[in-house]
Amino acid sequence: MLDTHASHSLTDSLRNHRTHLKRLKKTQAPEVLTVNGKAEVVVQDAASYQQMQNRLRYMETLAAIQEGMASAERGELKPAAQVFDEMRTKYGLPR
Repeated sequence: MLDTHASHSLTDSLRNHRTHLKRLKKTQAPEVLTVNGKAEVVVQDAASYQQMQNRLRYMETLAAIQEGMASAERGELKPAAQVFDEMRTKYGLPR
């Protein structure tokens, strides 16, 4: 969850970028940058962002697998030959 208390003005972030970057790397927590007191941008260090992206991709993969398994349990599977025929037709591939 994003801590809106860890917010700083964009102007202050630009003026004191070394301090802000040092804190971001140390805490590995995203921060909100504000413009005229309104949240506008979220920044975080690259390593933490990549970890978040990896976790998201993993969770999306798990959800897709679970949906596939649920579909199979509901008997919604097609024979492979039928799927390949549909793909050939859709993409105009030779038999």
